[in-house]
Amino acid sequence: MTTLTPVATRSQATPLTSSAIKSILRKPTTVLGRRSREEDGESSDGLPGSSPAKKRKTVMFNDKLNMIKEFGGKTLDDAKREVKQALEGHARGDDEDYDGLKEIFCPSPKRTIAEEEDADAPQPQDLQVYVVALTSHAPLLDRSCSGLIRAVLNCTWLDRDDVFARAYIQLLAALSAKVYFRQQALSMMVDKFTETRTSTVEVVPGFPPVDSETKKERLHLGLKYLLELYADARPMILDIVTHNFPHTEESKTRHMEYIDHLLRLKVDKPDLERDIMELILSRLVKLDVEMTLDLENDDDETTRAVLRQLEASNAKSDDEDDDAMSDADSDDEDEEESDEQTRRILLLKSKLETMDAILDLLFSIYDPVFADPDSPEALATFEDLLTDFVNVILPHLKSRHTQYLLFKFAMKSNRLMEMFIGTLFNIAFQSTRAPVVKQAAVAYLASFTARGARVQSDQVQLIAQTFLDYIDHYRNTHTSCRGPDIRRYGQYYAYFQGLLYIFCFRWRDLIDRDEVPASFDWDDPASFLGQDLPWMKGLRQRLQVNIASKLNPLKCCSPIIVDEFARLSHHLRLIYIYPQIEKNKTIHLSQFFTSSYATGGALRDSGFEFDHENWTHIEACFPFDPFQLPVAKRWLDLDKNYVEWRSIAMLEKGGDDDSDSEDDDDDDVSEDGMGDIGDASDYESDEEVEAGGVEHEDDESTDEERDGYHGSFRRI
Repeated sequence: MTTLTPVATRSQATPLTSSAIKSILRKPTTVLGRRSREEDGESSDGLPGSSPAKKRKTVMFNDKLNMIKEFGGKTLDDAKREVKQALEGHARGDDEDYDGLKEIFCPSPKRTIAEEEDADAPQPQDLQVYVVALTSHAPLLDRSCSGLIRAVLNCTWLDRDDVFARAYIQLLAALSAKVYFRQQALSMMVDKFTETRTSTVEVVPGFPPVDSETKKERLHLGLKYLLELYADARPMILDIVTHNFPHTEESKTRHMEYIDHLLRLKVDKPDLERDIMELILSRLVKLDVEMTLDLENDDDETTRAVLRQLEASNAKSDDEDDDAMSDADSDDEDEEESDEQTRRILLLKSKLETMDAILDLLFSIYDPVFADPDSPEALATFEDLLTDFVNVILPHLKSRHTQYLLFKFAMKSNRLMEMFIGTLFNIAFQSTRAPVVKQAAVAYLASFTARGARVQSDQVQLIAQTFLDYIDHYRNTHTSCRGPDIRRYGQYYAYFQGLLYIFCFRWRDLIDRDEVPASFDWDDPASFLGQDLPWMKGLRQRLQVNIASKLNPLKCCSPIIVDEFARLSHHLRLIYIYPQIEKNKTIHLSQFFTSSYATGGALRDSGFEFDHENWTHIEACFPFDPFQLPVAKRWLDLDKNYVEWRSIAMLEKGGDDDSDSEDDDDDDVSEDGMGDIGDASDYESDEEVEAGGVEHEDDESTDEERDGYHGSFRRI
């Protein structure tokens, strides 16, 4: 039996007024064993006898033992005797007293109503003496007493006073000495996570109302005590809080209340911090991915409606928002008369608000730690974030916002940035990693390099050079390639697409600045258009060789990225790839796809229809596409840290966005549309291009669609 901490005393014994406790034991059937009510010192009407001062009902404490000795006129010894007799009778199969004991802890509604006028019935204040008595006899409880345990755990204990709460915690500790009761006690306490904040305050008769903060303090006092007493309670509590975490459809209020309790638990038990933060992050990623898929499957009108609802909600005060979200749990009832579209919009809005609130909370938790980004505390915290990123975020490439935790804090210092980039490179080149995870790491590298405004030019060139080295090495080791195959050569296409993506955003950083004439204005990108530029060594030649290879990366990379690269590389006179784009229109990838069960690389027609983009192109999913959450966005300082997309049209017009305008310089290919890949500088003017005789199709996508939206979140 574990030694229990005694119940704390009051500073002064406080008289309590309550009726006398009616014994739970059956009265003896013999005349000799009967005692009249008057012999017990009470009048026949159940009130105290003729000596009120002597029989006044009070809570008596023994200062030395710090334990309750008497309550409401019943001594603790009497209560212990009754509890013991009830438990022993239950063991023999006689449950009358045992059932009476259960009713004391969790009275049924019928019994409560029937005994409202019964002065002999145990009152709410009387329960404490039985709590202490049952604590003393906890070793007598076994699995056969599950009914009594349920009654004890269903007892209303947070809404009473501190003395009762501490006595009840002692009882939970005594019960938890047995593993099968420990699990139930911890589950009961975690169930309270979403009950401590309610719109109506539950008042126990005889006790003053208890505010939500006091309830939380009492609840976590008990949790902390049990976790300190029992070492194996740690994995138990982690399993329970994971299982009980609110579902994604539940309201923002319910999520935030639950997370608040998790953060309190983290403070109480610092050794749980890593597990708790990983749990919160994993559920945020789950919600993030679910929202991405939901929006991908909805039409533009639905998504615009969600955005309007979200903007309207943000205009309200926090209190109004909380009230609205508190009602979200009853949406099924409130929206019975609404059509399916309206319910869908409200559900998506609720999920977006929940995701926004959780991410905003995480930013607020981590931000003070990075006030000094190079401090030991900041470095250790960022290492923890990197661990969570690798284990939780990276495997889910559909995540759109959670990864901005890494983006924000990596931008705090060059050291943190190098830690993030180094982690991504290690994963991308780690042979034991799954291909999908390695490709995700490449996408993160490309997106972070392209979008991170604080990534320096030398870092951009180093990353681009590494990408070039990889695709050259891959091409040289796959000389037997018969043609493009996204399933077999997916890693190659991931690197090549990442390189194109980096070029589209950071092309100025791929120019050799030492060779640029002083007349160039680095603050005016338009001044570079149409000029012969000194590109990073090997960039042009190595791109040409890979594009012309049998791996044919332009065929398997995302058309929207290939198109933007084609436009920019032509205007900047780097390379002219429209002939290859036209040639690729005649190539059907199904003839090159290899069987998943083939070991010798035999070619086959798979029998599937590969015209769909999901089959014929590697997914254009770059993790640091524009951030959409309106509240959490305030932490990112995007003006200084984020590179916005600027199309050719915007460059020529000095940065003004005009998504509806068409380029006046549509490029053409050679007369037969099958010409060799050329250096863009070979074409002195658009007139010479037009003389080729074949005009390539103009891309109808808007600048907004090219700004990294690529499907998932482009509509909001």
